[in-house]
Amino acid sequence: MEGGVPLPVHTVKWKLRLCEHAGTDGTIADEAVDQLVKAVAAAGATARRWRAAGPLAFATTVVRNAPNRADVLRRVASGTGIRMCTMPGETEAELTFLAARRWLGWKAGPLALLDIGGGSLEVAFGRGRLPDFAASLPLGASRLTREHLVQDPPGPGELKELRRRIRHELRDVASRIRWERPRTAAVTSRTFQQLARLCGAAPGRYGPFVERELACRDLREAVHALASLPAAERAQLPGISAPRAAQSLAGAVVGHTALKLMGLPRAVVCPWAIREGVLLRYVEDGADWWTDITDTTDTTTPPPTTTLRIATPSA
Repeated sequence: MEGGVPLPVHTVKWKLRLCEHAGTDGTIADEAVDQLVKAVAAAGATARRWRAAGPLAFATTVVRNAPNRADVLRRVASGTGIRMCTMPGETEAELTFLAARRWLGWKAGPLALLDIGGGSLEVAFGRGRLPDFAASLPLGASRLTREHLVQDPPGPGELKELRRRIRHELRDVASRIRWERPRTAAVTSRTFQQLARLCGAAPGRYGPFVERELACRDLREAVHALASLPAAERAQLPGISAPRAAQSLAGAVVGHTALKLMGLPRAVVCPWAIREGVLLRYVEDGADWWTDITDTTDTTTPPPTTTLRIATPSA
């Protein structure tokens, strides 16, 4: 950290795709847990190599909702010495909102935030540093693909049922956002970034400081384009990566439906998300904030409502 701004010095990723190794009831397979333990251990070794503070390790929806969640967290702790936590979806939405607020600044005014993950959709709204309202909905791109889009490409009936499910889940949250009338809407996550590229935004190689927007009408056209192709061919489209090609359609339908129902004609694509939100909250509120999160997080009973995320503060 330098001058209060998170400046990346070193980045490394381990693509585990835990959602692909979860059973029908959400239980994470032993082999996938073993891979998770290895990745967390490697992250700890990387932090030590770079003389950084210990990793702030947290898991999102797939681990949070897994019936064997407590066992997963215990195995990570015993195998690595690093305590991984989960947090409520609403807390994830708050942290992502903080990241978007810090990136966009106060000129954004009343801000609405949407973040599509593999298992959930986080939505938040606020006028200040932290949101006044935050929600987590079971509308993740991977989850909806698994539950609704069986055919490849999907049939009209599957898409109709998917839209019905999304509208039902979004009804109350969308009404709240419309009532608040945000000045700015921001979207974040790899799913939204890839969809924005598909809709004509600048490619990632131009860097994070290039302004990128995603228009609702363009997203509607993207839905039609993605729905007409099997997953293997979607990966040939601009911005759509092969690993995310199968779930790109569900992500596009969620994004378009959400923007439409919330009355948001366009949104700014924010490169910061929950990882930066964790680091910012750690820097701004101190280490006690993270201790409170890890001490109060329940590790035995999944909450009602993955990707491995590790944020490492500088020493």
